[in-house]
Amino acid sequence: MASLLPPRLAAYLALSSITLLLLSTTVTASQGDKEPVYRDCVKQCVRTNCTGARLRGFQSIQPRYMALTGWTCRDDCRYQCMWTTVGLYQAEGYRVPQFHGKWPFARFLCFEEPASALASLLNGLACLLMLLRYRSAVPRQSPMYHTINAFSLVSLNAWFWSTVFHTRDTYLTEKMDYFCASAVILYSIYLCCVRTLGLRRPGVSSVVGVLLILVFTSHVSYLTFVSFDYGYNMVANATIGMVNLLWWLCWCWQNRRTLPYWWKCGAVVVLLHGLALLELLDFPPLLWVLDAHAVWHLSTVPVHFLFYR
Repeated sequence: MASLLPPRLAAYLALSSITLLLLSTTVTASQGDKEPVYRDCVKQCVRTNCTGARLRGFQSIQPRYMALTGWTCRDDCRYQCMWTTVGLYQAEGYRVPQFHGKWPFARFLCFEEPASALASLLNGLACLLMLLRYRSAVPRQSPMYHTINAFSLVSLNAWFWSTVFHTRDTYLTEKMDYFCASAVILYSIYLCCVRTLGLRRPGVSSVVGVLLILVFTSHVSYLTFVSFDYGYNMVANATIGMVNLLWWLCWCWQNRRTLPYWWKCGAVVVLLHGLALLELLDFPPLLWVLDAHAVWHLSTVPVHFLFYR
């Protein structure tokens, strides 16, 4: 690989690989929801407010948009008790804890993570806008037209579920967010294969496509029917992402003298993987809204415009 990539780029890739592995070993247990004061608060709140006449009263005054997005009385108890626990932590001078694997966020309307939901929506809109421009500017007979069109639709689907998940975190929305993100990474490898090999050897891209479908099916099946292992999911996506990154960069470097746009391709893949390292910041949300995950999603919005140029 050293013969294909410059030393600085190889060093960056090594650092990125190590960092992604460190991210994948992050412990998902949360201090906040383990606290007795939080658990007792939730139990007492549910016992007092989520049965009989009190529950009917809650349902009668609950905004319709909250009910439609699945917010229950128990969920509201957890939300209120989370802030009670955060207040006690701050009063004692301790660092703000996470709850159920997430930082505490100020809810806006029905949005659990307003900044991340907005960022996901902006990514989706940017992707849609550039896809429409691509369709209007590129002939359907272009060799890459249908592959890029399909990749854009897979990406749009992923950003849709990312928006839904950050709006309302449930068993289903979490799964869809994770699975659709994996689908984007795997399809990016297929896109890379078609662009680098498949135009000359269609059979190769067909075989790779079948293998990637099998990988995706196995990945989703394991997480669904065996164990929803966050560590495994991160390692799998990081590994696939590095394969995608290396493949694209090798191709860009080999064609740097013949393709004037090689640097744009390289910039897109480096930015997408490099910006993911923003997750390492992992700070409590600023103003209880903006955390590292939201910053990461916001930072990827401009990349869509570079990808389609």
